[in-house]
Amino acid sequence: MHRGPAFVAFDLGASSGRAVLGAFDGHRLTMTEKHRFANDPVESNGGLRWNVRGMFDELLTGLRVCGADAADIESVGIDTWGVDFALLDEKGELLEDPYHYRDPRTRGMIQQIEARIPRETIYARTGTQFMEINTLCQLYAANSGQAADLARARRLLFIPDLLNYWLTGEMRSEFTIASTSQMLDLNRRDWAVDLLEPLGLPTSILPRVAPPGSVVGPIRTALTSLPSLRAADVIAPASHDTASAIAAVPTRNRNWAYISCGTWSLVGVELEAPVLTPAALAANFTNEGGVGGTIRFLRNVTGLWLLQECRRAWATPAEQPSYGALVAQATASAPRLSFIDPDAPEFAPPGDMPARIQAYCAKTGQPIPQSRGAIVRCALESIALKQARVLRQIRALTQRGIDVLHIVGGGVRNELLCQLTADVTGLPVVAGPTEATVIGNLMIQALARRHVRTIDEIREVVGASFPLATYEPDRGADWSATIARFDALVGAPAVNDNVAG
Repeated sequence: MHRGPAFVAFDLGASSGRAVLGAFDGHRLTMTEKHRFANDPVESNGGLRWNVRGMFDELLTGLRVCGADAADIESVGIDTWGVDFALLDEKGELLEDPYHYRDPRTRGMIQQIEARIPRETIYARTGTQFMEINTLCQLYAANSGQAADLARARRLLFIPDLLNYWLTGEMRSEFTIASTSQMLDLNRRDWAVDLLEPLGLPTSILPRVAPPGSVVGPIRTALTSLPSLRAADVIAPASHDTASAIAAVPTRNRNWAYISCGTWSLVGVELEAPVLTPAALAANFTNEGGVGGTIRFLRNVTGLWLLQECRRAWATPAEQPSYGALVAQATASAPRLSFIDPDAPEFAPPGDMPARIQAYCAKTGQPIPQSRGAIVRCALESIALKQARVLRQIRALTQRGIDVLHIVGGGVRNELLCQLTADVTGLPVVAGPTEATVIGNLMIQALARRHVRTIDEIREVVGASFPLATYEPDRGADWSATIARFDALVGAPAVNDNVAG
């Protein structure tokens, strides 16, 4: 059993969730995963939806398991993906299960919204990239009669806000999760009501926005059957999972950039204010809320999805190739033969990824990779080149230097991708921690409880608690010709990125 104060982090993703028990002794954080569960969408009531009641049942199971293993739990925090939301009636009851962001009801909503409010006006206020999955598009679809009628809705809560409400009875939203909606004025840090009302959207249903680290309230008495939970508060960490991950970046440098690397690579920097320029809009960058009033200025790049789908295509009942074996084969393969644009539409759906990579290379007049190692090498080099291209755009759009690049998330385990990223960018890469999202969730709870005082202290603790690896760029390798080849392949960037630094 854990002794002393402890914290529980719930990290819910688009396919699974988990409960992690963390303990902080004032110097180092330790943590143990106590409960894991599936979190798959379901086809229900004419749409693709989330089983939020099932999620909540799993949270209660996780609380009981953690509560049985700790003498005193100080707080509980929940982080999830962004954009999706629930609607509640005047009694605070769920009107229907929330839609999944991949539900097709939002198709064409961007064009309908732009017909009423110019894209430039929306971006200048919200700083959010335009995607049909955004809350703005989902809510507009609902108001257009393509989903549930909004007439009975009295409150909108994002997924972590809903779970917090069921734990505490308190309705509010947290800044980082609200910032994914394309409905928040990032300069005022509040809802852009004057943008939403001309679209016919009900703004009275929007909850109060609170900063990360806010105490939502105590866990309701009916849920605290274990003594260790009776004094626990629910704290909204950075409720958006990537915001929690970036809070756990163990940097000591003021000029740093990050890649949160997994299925997607989120490439960005932490800023004091949003970048809301036409150039940032043209380059498809987004501004999302961070901890301590910061802004995460970033762009998504298709990441290890390519390798995941290759592995799935090669799997047979007799052979399940490991990621380690595939990366080892790629390391032994000839470098810089062929490239793809990881964000090309043909690589987005599930399917035969090796055949698609080969077809792309054939279509673009490049050598066709034949072996598994060559295909994986092509994918990983292309991801590294696209990440480096985004970093060059960040330099141009922010006019700031970058001295070090931090990689967190599952991509930390891919040593070849980490080294390629260092080589292509010319930057030292610090890789780790792998479990940055959960670590950030736990440490923001510790910050709220005043066990640490600042985000800088959080980052010092993370660096002392978890192993890190540093990859220095190969100064003898000249990537300029390769970068030119890649840029010619994927097309000119939307912003001039010929900026030194």
